[in-house]
Parts: sequence; structure tokens; C-alpha cells
Amino acid sequence: MTATTLHPDVALRGQHFIGGEVPGGGPEQAVPHVYPVTGEPIASVSIASAAEVDRAVRSAADAFPAWRDLNPTVRRALLVRLADLIAANKHEFDVLNAYEMGVPLSRGSAAPLTALWFHYYAGWIDKLDGHVPPLATAAGFGYTRLEPYGVIAAIVPFNGALIDVGLKVAPALAAGNTVVIKPSELAPFSPVRFAELAIEAGLPAGVVNVVQGAGETGDALVRHHLVKKVSFTGGGPTAAKILAAVAPSLKPVVTELGGKSANIIFPDADLDEAIAFSCHFPLAVNAGQNCQKPSRLFIHDSIYDEAIDRLVATAESFVLGDPFDLATTMGPVISERAVEHATGMVRQAVERHEGRLVTGGARIGGELKTGYFVQPTIVADVQNSTPLAQEEIFAPVLAVLRFRTEDEVVAMANDTDFGLASYIQTRDLGTAHRVAARLEAGMVNVNGFYNANPGSPFGGYKQSGSGREGGRWGIDEFLQVKNVFMKI
Repeated sequence: MTATTLHPDVALRGQHFIGGEVPGGGPEQAVPHVYPVTGEPIASVSIASAAEVDRAVRSAADAFPAWRDLNPTVRRALLVRLADLIAANKHEFDVLNAYEMGVPLSRGSAAPLTALWFHYYAGWIDKLDGHVPPLATAAGFGYTRLEPYGVIAAIVPFNGALIDVGLKVAPALAAGNTVVIKPSELAPFSPVRFAELAIEAGLPAGVVNVVQGAGETGDALVRHHLVKKVSFTGGGPTAAKILAAVAPSLKPVVTELGGKSANIIFPDADLDEAIAFSCHFPLAVNAGQNCQKPSRLFIHDSIYDEAIDRLVATAESFVLGDPFDLATTMGPVISERAVEHATGMVRQAVERHEGRLVTGGARIGGELKTGYFVQPTIVADVQNSTPLAQEEIFAPVLAVLRFRTEDEVVAMANDTDFGLASYIQTRDLGTAHRVAARLEAGMVNVNGFYNANPGSPFGGYKQSGSGREGGRWGIDEFLQVKNVFMKI
């Protein structure tokens, strides 16, 4: 591709946002942000020092008492105004996402969904009441209070920075907490623009802060004694480091981690819809960089060969390229390392005869060769015990397996360390309910996937995390329950 020409109306700010402003002066440390479409640097990303992390956390701690005690009606109005600003700046967020990840503008926008979560959690603010439990004595009475923690560390991933702001920051603020957001160093721009809009909406300075950086920044943030709870989305190894870091203080942590989600196509499914969903979601959406994507596809033996042919035809119809070209339907993966990991995993599976490559498997060449583009890849006849079926591959790689009976496919679907999501394609209600009850996953989706409902819980079983985001469950994660007894 030709050299990158930046959008004239959007600023790529990879700096920190502390106490209501981007700090003046140059950063102590910075790294280049590489545009995954071309493989060339287009901006600088600050790396927070321990002193800058401390400043951000103390800014949030100083802002906490007034934010906690603010009239709930006022706090609700502020979050509604912020939600409206997020929606109004949809195009700018889409452009930022394109520069962060190379996500095509044709694939839709995260801004309306994020705005929806802010509207939803704003509605909870004046409904967070306690109750009066019955007592075993007439000598007094008791009641409960719901109280915020204080400063929340919200660590968001590169593949959904703005969406995770909606999932984490919206309920944390609604509950009366203040936040310090740490974006991935690979996708730094959207959270800074969000923080600027928070000030524009009227939120007090210090309620929302952003520190940029990688592992050392995150470590300093979660260890800070004024951070009272951590909400993290990312990989299992990083989650383990966070849990080890906070173990001495017993600080609570919410984790939303990886997945290797099973997608089961039963012989009675609507094959047109099942094929379209089973190909687009794990391959084209975010170039396969989704934790809940259906990356293990189980197809019934009676329709297996036909389904493979149709999957290949669908995958080969995707258009890879410039995210600002509305004809583009699929973007790149995030980095050179991601390209090498994905193609290496596929090559290993083929060389070991652990699967049959039916399309893709390589890096895109030609005018896209300097970018991080991986062909949409489908490997058939995969063995369930192999790395391709068991390890999360954050790339457009789909492992396809054959099954014959319901018991067999449920056993294979559950035979994984992950348990984030699962998918069932069937017209039979009995099959849908029966299999949904047997699958070991935090989310089961029948004939599609609907994640735009802010009232639904999001989270997994096993090594896919602990705690829940979304719905009442999501705001409860940011509230402590205090029991008060009064003797009469």
C-alpha cells in the first residue's frame, strides 16, 4: 500500500489524561504506534512512569469523595450527557479504531454500543437502594448500604478499547467510583478521546484518568495502595501476573479472559444462516481478534462436506484492505508477532497431520505485504486434543471438527480449559435447551449472537475469567455491601 495519509479531522493522542487534561511537556518515555494496515509508525504513545501512575491514581482518589456524594440525579444526568457525546462522536471513534486496529469502517461502530451501556448504567444510579433484613430479635433493626470502592483500575484490551470502557467504566462511575483507565499500548487513542468527552460532559476533573503503557505501567497501577479494585480484560498469563501482584493486599479483581468457544451446527440448522454466521464472526470480525468468537466449529457428519465447501466460498469472498474503503470487509491483525503466531500455528497443524488446510493459512502479499494481513483460514478435520483446537489464536483461523451424536459433541465442546461462550445452530427447541444446559460456558447463543443488550451478563467459566460485566451483575462488581445494626 502507499504511505499512510492521516485523516485530517482526527488527532491521534497517545498521551496520558490526568486530572482533566493531557499533561504538558514531552513524555518521560514513548514508543511508536504502528499502523497495522501498512506496518509503519504514525504516532507516539507515552509510557507512564511510576510517578505518572501515582499522579493519576491520586487524582482519582482526590475526586472520589465529591463524586461519591454527588446527588444521584446529577450524576445520572452527567452520564447521560456523556453517553450522548459518545454517540455524537461516532465517526471520530470509528476513525480512531481504524488507526488502532485497522478495523474497516464498513464493519460498524463501537460507539453506539458504548453509549447504550452508559445510558443503561445511568439509569441504575437512583435505584441502588439497600434493604431492611428481618432480625431474630426485637431489640433493634438493621439495614444495608451499597457503597462504592473508591479508585478502580480499568485495564482494557486492544481489540475493544471503547467497548470495554462501556463495560467497565460506565458501571464503575454509576456506582460512585472514580477510574484510572490503562489502554493497551497497541490501541491507545480511543480511551483518551473518551476521557476528553467526560470533561466536556461536565464530569469533574479526576473522575476519569488515563495512563498509557505496557506491562510495567499496569503492574504499577494494580499495586498502588489507593487502587481498591481491578477490572481486567485480556489474556490468562497477564491475569495471573495481576492476581500475583495484588495477592499481598487481597485486592479484588474482575477478569474477563480468553476463549476457545465451540460452535455446533446440528443437521436441522438453517445452513444459510449458520454458514454465514460461523464464517463471518470468527474470521472477518476484528480479523478474528475476539475473545468470544466461535473458533471451534463442530459440524454434524451428515452435512459436513457441504458445509466445508460453503465455508470456503464465504471466506474467500472477504475483501481485505484499506479500512477507509467501504468495499473492505476485513482488516489486519494487530502486529507482526500476531501474523507469525497465527501462520505458525496453522503450519504446525498441517505438518503434524492434525488438520487439513482448505483455505488460507498464509500472509497476504502484493500491495498489502507490509501490513499485518492474514488470509481468512479454515482448517478441516482438526483433532480436538491438538493445539489448533485447544489454544486461543487471536487471528482469522477457524478449526473445524466432525461429530455424529449429541453426547459426543457436548463432550468435545466441554473438553477445553476455556468456558467463555458457546454457540448452537438448530431449529429444534428441545436440542437447543438440552445442549445449552450441558455446555460449560458463561454464555450460550442459539442461532446467532446478540451482545448489544446492556442488561445481560458477560463473562466465563473456568480459565475464561471470574466475575461478570453487563446488567445488574456488572454494577454489583463495583459496589460493597455494608450491614448496619441499630439497637433500640
